[in-house]
Amino acid sequence: MPEINIDLVAILDQISQVLEIAAVCFGAFMAAFSISLVVWTFRDIRARTHDVLFQALSILLVLVFNVLGLLLYLILRPKETLAERHERTLAEEALLQDIEERLACPSCGVRVRSDYLLCPACHTQLKRECEACGRLNELTWNLCPYCSHVHPPVEVQDTLAEENMSPETEQFFSRPSGHDQSAEPAQ
Repeated sequence: MPEINIDLVAILDQISQVLEIAAVCFGAFMAAFSISLVVWTFRDIRARTHDVLFQALSILLVLVFNVLGLLLYLILRPKETLAERHERTLAEEALLQDIEERLACPSCGVRVRSDYLLCPACHTQLKRECEACGRLNELTWNLCPYCSHVHPPVEVQDTLAEENMSPETEQFFSRPSGHDQSAEPAQ
């Protein structure tokens, strides 16, 4: 019978040693997990704001309350990083610049490209060709920026002669909408 007690005590001693090793490993894991939560929070909050006070409070929140502090931090943190905010701002500026750079005919408002001499819709002259170098110049420029050739002043006018217009086109461009021909006095 004494042999059974000795074996039982030895088994209980081995079990307690294994439990101690498991407790130490679990404690080390929990310490590493807590440190990793703090490090992750530190990196995340630095990517989201430059406010030092908010960074310190976020790290302290996770350090003191551990996983619950991390959950609170995830609720309170800014929703976008500084890089995302910068990228969004650049995209907005690019869209605004694209909208501002779109050219339109001053007469009819149709979109035109920068290399058009005439508006394809109403035939208004948009640019002129330099007589010296052949490059396009704005109508308001009095000299060519490419070859410094001096231009005579140009009056902006419709370049499509009225005698070349069909009656329908002339009626469309010369009369306001709702204007009836029958309402004109006959002469």
